[in-house]
Amino acid sequence: MVVPPPEPPSGAKTVSADRWGVVDFLDADRKVVLRVPLAEWLPEAGLVGLIDLNPRECLDRTGMRALVADLGIPLDETASSDSLRTDTDSGSPPDRAVHRELPVWYNWVRGIGFLVWFIFLLVIPMTGNGSRWTVLTAAAGLLLVPGANLVVRCLLWSRVRKSDTSLADAEVITPSPEAGAGATYRFCDTAAIRVLPGDVVLTNTVGEERWIPRGSAHGVARVVRLLDPSSGSVLGVEFRDNRNAMRALLPWQWWFAGPQGPENWARLVGALGVPVSDEKTRGGLESGTTWQGYVMATDARKMSPMDAKEARRATGWHSSVIGSGEPIVVPIFSLLPLIGVTSSQAIGQVTGILAALTIAAELLPVLSLHLVSRVKLDRAIEPEPS
Repeated sequence: MVVPPPEPPSGAKTVSADRWGVVDFLDADRKVVLRVPLAEWLPEAGLVGLIDLNPRECLDRTGMRALVADLGIPLDETASSDSLRTDTDSGSPPDRAVHRELPVWYNWVRGIGFLVWFIFLLVIPMTGNGSRWTVLTAAAGLLLVPGANLVVRCLLWSRVRKSDTSLADAEVITPSPEAGAGATYRFCDTAAIRVLPGDVVLTNTVGEERWIPRGSAHGVARVVRLLDPSSGSVLGVEFRDNRNAMRALLPWQWWFAGPQGPENWARLVGALGVPVSDEKTRGGLESGTTWQGYVMATDARKMSPMDAKEARRATGWHSSVIGSGEPIVVPIFSLLPLIGVTSSQAIGQVTGILAALTIAAELLPVLSLHLVSRVKLDRAIEPEPS
C-alpha cells in the first residue's frame, strides 16, 4: 500500500480530492485495486487550509494508519505513484472510495431533458418539420429537469429521516448564545452537538454533520477551553485528539455564554468523559473574536450564526448543488411552450400546462427558501425583556 504525495496541477483553481495524498491498496503485482483520497475521509477537510496538513498527518486524523495496522498490511509512505499500475489505458481504473450524494441517473435524466428540449424546440423546427407535437415533446423533456430535482431531494430526505434513528440515544447539547448577541433562529434550531457512545456528531448552522470518533487514537481525547490572555474570559472550546491536534472549535459566545450555558457545558463534559483543561490563546485573539488567521477559523464561523445571504446560499438546492443559474435559465426556456395555455386546442393547452409546471417546480423552492429565511430562520432572536 502506497501513499503518493499530492501533486496539484499548476494553475488549478479547484480543490482536488487528492490534495493531501491518496492511499492505494495494491495486489501482489503492484496493481492499484482501490484508491482512497484522504481528503474524502477527513471530517474537517473543508475547514482547514492546504498548508495546515500533510499526507502523513491525514493518515492519523482519518484513522487510516490504525486501520492498515489492524489489517496487517505493510504501509509504504515513501513510494511514488509513478511506479504503480492503474490500468487506466485498458479501461479499468481502480475503484475510488468516495462518497457521492447524487445518484448517477440524476445527471443522465437532466441531460436528456435538456437534449430533448434542444432537439424538439430548436433543431427540428429549423429543418421545417416542427409542429405542435414537437413543442409538446420539448416541454415534456424540459420538465424532466426540475422533476429529477424533486425526486432526488425526496430520496435524500428519506435517507436523512432513516439515519435520524441512529442519533436517538445521543446526549444532545444545543447552543446557548449570549443574550442580545444576534443569534439567529436557524442557528439555535439547527446547530447541535450529539454525543454517542462511539462518536461525537457536530451539526453546524446549515445542517452539515461532522462525525468525529471517540475512544480511538484519532478521536476526541481531550477538551480545551481557550482563554483571553489579558482578561481570562473564555473564547472558545477545542476538541483535540491524542496527538493534541485540533478536531473542532466551538465559539464560547454562541454555545455556552447564555442562560443555559453552564448547564450545557457540564452536560458536554460529563457526556464526553475526557480531560478538560484551559489554555491561553496566542495571536491577538480577544473577546468577540472573528478567529481570523486561526487554524480552525472556518469551523468557528460555521459553528456560529451565519450571514443570512451566506446561509441561504449554503442551504439552497440550486446554489449549493447544481448551480444558481438554473432557476433563471429553465423558466426562460419554458416561455415559448407556456404560450400554449392560451390555445383553443387541447395539445396546446397540455403543452402550456407542462411549461407552467416546469416554471413552478423551478421557482417555488427558491421563493420558499428566501421567504422562510427572511421571515423566520435568519432573523436575530430578540432578547427577552427583563
